[in-house]
Amino acid sequence: MRHQSHALLLLCLGIFICRSAIGSCDEPAETAEELSPALQVKNIRRAYYDGNHNAFTDLCRFKDRYYLTFRSCPDGHMVHPTSSIVVLTSTDAKTWQKVNQFSVPRRDVRDPHFLEFRGRLFIYTGTWYCGDASPKTRDLNQHLGFCSFSDDGRNWSEPTMLEGTYGHYIWRAAQSSDKAFLCGRRKHRFSDESGSNREIIESAMLESDDGLVWKTRSLFQESWGDETAFLVEDDGSILAVARRGSTPAEICRSSPPYAEWRRQPLDRYIGGPMLAKWGNRYIVGGRNNTSEGPRTVLCLLSGENTLNTIAELPSDGDNSYTGFVALDEQNALLSWYSSHEQDSAGKTITAIYLADLQLE
Repeated sequence: MRHQSHALLLLCLGIFICRSAIGSCDEPAETAEELSPALQVKNIRRAYYDGNHNAFTDLCRFKDRYYLTFRSCPDGHMVHPTSSIVVLTSTDAKTWQKVNQFSVPRRDVRDPHFLEFRGRLFIYTGTWYCGDASPKTRDLNQHLGFCSFSDDGRNWSEPTMLEGTYGHYIWRAAQSSDKAFLCGRRKHRFSDESGSNREIIESAMLESDDGLVWKTRSLFQESWGDETAFLVEDDGSILAVARRGSTPAEICRSSPPYAEWRRQPLDRYIGGPMLAKWGNRYIVGGRNNTSEGPRTVLCLLSGENTLNTIAELPSDGDNSYTGFVALDEQNALLSWYSSHEQDSAGKTITAIYLADLQLE
């Protein structure tokens, strides 16, 4: 397994070059030479695999240490009460130690995301109600957000229920100077309609003063609500990348008080979207459906709604959910999960991966 895994990773090492103009949509056009540096994807490595299904990553830097989180489950991708959230920490992003692992009784935990807010590091997770066994059907109206938090990154709270999130599938947090935000998708008027009618799923931007008690600030998708990554700009305006089921994703924009939203379609589907600022560039990560299968990709956003793919990470099958930490304007760290490798018996594994990014 090791020889096969290392060979696959080495084959994927390389330099990915973006030749498309990129930059802030509010800035004047610059030359292609200024806007199109080479991106090196280096030191691709498997960060974690323990035999379980390991997925849905996020990364952050807190008090001079790196933190990596993901969901781990012996029973696989779907909804199981045996799932848990794992948190690893490192000083160099090479050697990692487990610092926290938690679950919620009778609930599936998944999609953990970090938020540093008011001096604390929060890990947010959405939870499906399971009961005592893995459910064959599940109800979004029974969904509930939880968190674990720490003041120092070493001592963590027990899983804490998030007030105001019942019936909401919470996803990716962001913050302004004094507010925290979550995407919370829910059924319209908490409908009791069963099945997979995505037209009745709306997305709310939830707001909190303390990271623990939440209320609805506004609706930004009235139908086909899904995973959404918010980015709060220095002027308080919000830029967001919103998945819309298996259809093309959207770019969403709003300014305080966030009552009105402007939405524009992108040219592709994005599964598990990530949005981050890297210098004066906007980087988008997620799963893209290609002719060769689903791949975790990195894109740069230019203009109003143009994505330029700059890197395709080693990935296939069940994959995506990138985490990103900008170290400076040229260097960054990236995490994702994927099922592109097999063990020595030929069984597909789902593991956590890291790579170093460098702009030239």
